[in-house]
Amino acid sequence: MPKTNAKGEAKKSELPSTVRRSPAKAQRTFAEAHDSALETYDGDESRAYRVGYSALKHSYEKVGDHWEAKEQRGPSDERAERGGLNTGGETAEGVNANATKKHLLEVAGRLEITGRWRMRKDELVEAIQRANRRATAAARK
Repeated sequence: MPKTNAKGEAKKSELPSTVRRSPAKAQRTFAEAHDSALETYDGDESRAYRVGYSALKHSYEKVGDHWEAKEQRGPSDERAERGGLNTGGETAEGVNANATKKHLLEVAGRLEITGRWRMRKDELVEAIQRANRRATAAARK
């Protein structure tokens, strides 16, 4: 189902909940990429969702229950660097795993992750993923 209306604006009721709680530009990015993929891949909804999230993760990172603009555009994790789903590597679930440790510590602080100062970069990414999942689940209730 298309995520944009005739004017090209994102239909909030059709967007995933985390995208709905995000800035308007993030909503448009997801919706436009999704709709383009839906046309390109003959209505394959699951593939369109993957393309929408891939486009979103290039410019945004997941923080808690919503998406925020990244300081620098680019791939957010190992899988995105390699080119997608069938190329191997792990997804970081929207966490900008390619960001600096300083940035990840700042995000972890905003999410009130305890023990963050003792964590390695990969541990910070995993802790942020868990915090994001909890925040998203709580927002859906």
